[in-house]
Amino acid sequence: MSHSAKPSIGGDLDRNSLTDQLRDSLSSLEANKPDFRELDLGSPVSPLRTRGGLTATTTATTTSSSSSSSGSASGFQNPLHKPNNNNHSGELSNSSESSPTTSAKKGQPGHSRSDSLTYSGQIGYQNAVNSPVIVNVLPTGNICPSGRILKTGMGMANRSAKPDVLGSGTANYGHGSIMRGGGSAKCANSDVVNSASRNAWSVRGGTVDPEEVKKAGNEMYKKGCFGEALGLYDKAIALAPGNAAYRSNRAAALMGLGRVVEAVKECEEAVRLDPNYWRAHQRLGALLIRLGQVEGARRHLCFPGQHPDPAELHKLQLVEKHLSKCSDARKVNDWKGALREADAAIAAGADYCPQLFMCRTEALLKLHQLEDAEYCLSKVPKLEPYANWSQTRFFGMLSEAYPFLVRAQIEMALGRFENAVAAAEKAGQIDPRNVEVAVLLKNVRLVARARTRGNDLFKSERFTEACSAYGEGLRLDPTNSVLYCNRAACWYKLGLWERSVNDCNQALRIQPNYTKALLRRAASNSKLERWADAVRDYEVLRRELPDDSGVAESLFHAQVALKKSRGEEVYNMKFGGEVEEVLGLERFRAAISLPGVSVVHFKSSSNLHCKQISPFVDTLCVRYPSINFLKVDMEENPAIANVEDVRIVPTFKIYKNGNRVKEIVCPSHDMLEHSVRHYSF
Repeated sequence: MSHSAKPSIGGDLDRNSLTDQLRDSLSSLEANKPDFRELDLGSPVSPLRTRGGLTATTTATTTSSSSSSSGSASGFQNPLHKPNNNNHSGELSNSSESSPTTSAKKGQPGHSRSDSLTYSGQIGYQNAVNSPVIVNVLPTGNICPSGRILKTGMGMANRSAKPDVLGSGTANYGHGSIMRGGGSAKCANSDVVNSASRNAWSVRGGTVDPEEVKKAGNEMYKKGCFGEALGLYDKAIALAPGNAAYRSNRAAALMGLGRVVEAVKECEEAVRLDPNYWRAHQRLGALLIRLGQVEGARRHLCFPGQHPDPAELHKLQLVEKHLSKCSDARKVNDWKGALREADAAIAAGADYCPQLFMCRTEALLKLHQLEDAEYCLSKVPKLEPYANWSQTRFFGMLSEAYPFLVRAQIEMALGRFENAVAAAEKAGQIDPRNVEVAVLLKNVRLVARARTRGNDLFKSERFTEACSAYGEGLRLDPTNSVLYCNRAACWYKLGLWERSVNDCNQALRIQPNYTKALLRRAASNSKLERWADAVRDYEVLRRELPDDSGVAESLFHAQVALKKSRGEEVYNMKFGGEVEEVLGLERFRAAISLPGVSVVHFKSSSNLHCKQISPFVDTLCVRYPSINFLKVDMEENPAIANVEDVRIVPTFKIYKNGNRVKEIVCPSHDMLEHSVRHYSF
């Protein structure tokens, strides 16, 4: 601060002289306080900003004594807030007194919100008779340890890099208290979060202005920080529960977080609070479009007296058109058309509609794309039940019943009959009068019963009766791959391998990657001595089940039988065993000339790497029994090393039908197994 007269303090200055100079300094404060004239003190923790139009000093004369805090500074009072007559030392509050000063300030243009502050540095009472009232002298939250007040930009270069965060409120900090080194912000832009949080807490008579909190929430929403925005909207609603705009904004934040049903409920609450709040109607209509609720969406978008948003109205029309076409295609079992129209409706805007995703699942199932249907089922939006939608209909049935109807069909196709019955019964409970639901529930129960009876008969080795039981289930559900596969097992046991192959073909047509059906078809073809077909199936199974020794052995025997059937020479071919050690050049040439695949490990007994990889080669010999594994010690067989030109150990060479196809030098375990697996098929 600058003063008109600077006191000269010497060593012989007595106490009375210091007191007089201090009194003179304080009395000149009104005319010499340029640091405070243009400061905006509306936020207790925000950086100081300049704002024009504020009166520097106002003096009021009162005729009665008031109990207030020592050293307090009061401004004008916000008429929107209830006066507080119980000011306590250390609190931030509005002036509660009605005075000409207050009246004069209320009449100032450009000030719609309160900027008054009361700051106290000590506890006590004093008579305030004819005392001047200083406006915005001490900016709470921006006071240096030295007692000086910072102007905007002062001392910022020497501040710590730690962020300033609002106190938790667990101690007597009051609004605007600052703590160093706060926790990490949830939003990606921590500076924006801290700034908005500081600006939200405006002091008004010991309360928080909900409008400021809402504005801070809007800033968070614009930055994509939906969680932070939601928290701020919650605080605004707690301060003003009857404000419809706060509910509508909260719905927007919930939608950003993917909490659709909660967003709808908030919009409905906003409409209840203010039935004429057009923005809430529009937001609710947009949400209902995403949920596929076209009737409800139209009711809110086409609100009487208001023009609907053209983009949302166009989206509604597109979704409604594709929904209608999807329903028509489903009625005539045009599953390709139903799938196409469901995808179009989702793309048009109904991207949160569970019924449309379920329709995609059902169409894929009917088109025998079971894996795709199961994947689509896992992607269906999971929404909590909502009573307001309980009577909405999709495809002629209650909307909540349709997902259970589709799930029952998926469970049946996957052979989970108990789960299918439970899902169908749930659909029947929701919509007991729907014919389609009733028919499905009856069929699911009968098919599950037929399958259980067939399994019991199979375990009792009554294979003919088991075939009949499975056939009864197939009459009710002719596209059930599990029942076809079970009946194929019965035909196999009865020695009717041709029928077994036919039923396996039916099961694989419905579910192409059905491993059990593929295994039974390969076994049946082996019995029919169709070795080429058997080898083809076993090779597919070998890729699917690389660690299954039974499949590996079956493939080996089928390959040997196929070679014999073609008149090829089969020499010393055996399944499994240990790695054969080759001694002599002639034996080596004979071994690699055998039909099939041979893997030769060139090693040295003194090499550390060879010692480390040899046990893994033994493991590969067991894991890939159809391959002939050989080992050659370079020190004991120098002739083989010279002929094969091996200079580095360990070296692996792979031969197929006598021809070398690959050479690997010092491979890792993964590299070696990858090569062996590649040539094993």
